[in-house]
Amino acid sequence: MLNRYARAAMAKIMTPVARLFLRLGISPDVVTIVGTLGVCAGALAFYPRGEFFWGTVVITCFIFSDTLDGNMARMSGRSSVWGAYLDSTLDRVADAAIFGALVLWYAGDGQNLTMAGLALACLILGMVVSYSKARAEGLGMTANVGIAERSERLVAVLVTTGLVGIPWLHLPTAVLGVVLALLAIFSFITVLQRMLTVRRQALDAAK
Repeated sequence: MLNRYARAAMAKIMTPVARLFLRLGISPDVVTIVGTLGVCAGALAFYPRGEFFWGTVVITCFIFSDTLDGNMARMSGRSSVWGAYLDSTLDRVADAAIFGALVLWYAGDGQNLTMAGLALACLILGMVVSYSKARAEGLGMTANVGIAERSERLVAVLVTTGLVGIPWLHLPTAVLGVVLALLAIFSFITVLQRMLTVRRQALDAAK
């Protein structure tokens, strides 16, 4: 859902920036790597200290590199298998940093093992969601289904975490807990959807 509409809107916004970077001689791969490092730095430097708002601000400044590098690759005619592989691999690193940083806070000074468990569940299931699609494609099948793709998960966790981190809003931790629980459930459902889709294709191929 967000992949279709939000990405299209962001692509238009990022086009002037992509042109500028290309004129400066910056490659799409560099943008991918710097964006991932920025997301990891924002998450791991702030979230484990409970500074959710500023961590989210830093992450947001870099998270759109995922759209920017793709724009640059298309505009320069440098789209490649390597670029797609690098982008997809580093996306997993960024996701792990965000949810892993939440685990560190709640398992440590945050002193809330339930929240730590929910964040860990989101981290693990998010990886399985991505793997289930990649493995299907590696076997010559498709798994382009699911109610909790990467964009949806990131928007949900970053918006909620950022809002919880604003002191004067006084949003309870339970709000983030509900979002993490829903993300874990939706991710689990997405994995099941993809497994059933691949199973159907595998059975059809065996006939």
